[in-house]
Amino acid sequence: MPVYEYQCSRCGHLKEVFQKISESPLEVCPRCNGKLKKIISQSTFHLKGSGWYVTDYGGANSGSKPKEQSSAKSEKPAFKSDSK
Repeated sequence: MPVYEYQCSRCGHLKEVFQKISESPLEVCPRCNGKLKKIISQSTFHLKGSGWYVTDYGGANSGSKPKEQSSAKSEKPAFKSDSK
């Protein structure tokens, strides 16, 4: 269930409430019976890093172009001949 924050326009009281999305918002302050306004809270979800998961945390080779093999390793004969 999401947590919503409300602030009273009369006394400034802040109230956090667990509410279903389908529930109607609160309207009356429990302290002074003033009008409550839903406020936008700071999110606990933070994106860190310079890019997406694949490029930042996926592994050593994730997101990077494959390195070209050296010419010594890439020169393999296409087939073996059985000449004796």
